[in-house]
Amino acid sequence: MKIEIPERKKLVFETRMPVRWGDMDAMGHVNNATYFRYMESARIDWFRSAGFAPDASGEGPVIVNAFCNFYRQFEYPDEILLKMYASDPARTTFESWVTMEKVAEPGVICAAGGATTIWVNFPRQKAVDLPDWMRTLVSD
Repeated sequence: MKIEIPERKKLVFETRMPVRWGDMDAMGHVNNATYFRYMESARIDWFRSAGFAPDASGEGPVIVNAFCNFYRQFEYPDEILLKMYASDPARTTFESWVTMEKVAEPGVICAAGGATTIWVNFPRQKAVDLPDWMRTLVSD
């Protein structure tokens, strides 16, 4: 099943990451699970750039589902441009999307994925309303 990234979304963050030798598998390309690590790193870097660091004694994001569509391989020594987008803020959730392309091949999407994020109170393990600053960050 292929999940499409919506046309309507807000660019919220860009970052670059190198492909490390250890990211590759026995077939000589980046292992599929590693793409989820790239998306996770971009998401955390985005939060940090917004002045937020998750704190287990407070509130923060939890991923409730994630997907990735694979179009072209990454291989060592590629450098990846990750573009993060957000959309669809609801009471406790928002959607995030990531496109991944080789820096050396601008505009050619090699992989694209996304995640639904729910905002939770970690000690209570319960969903809570998105903070106003996050709602503003992810809204059009």
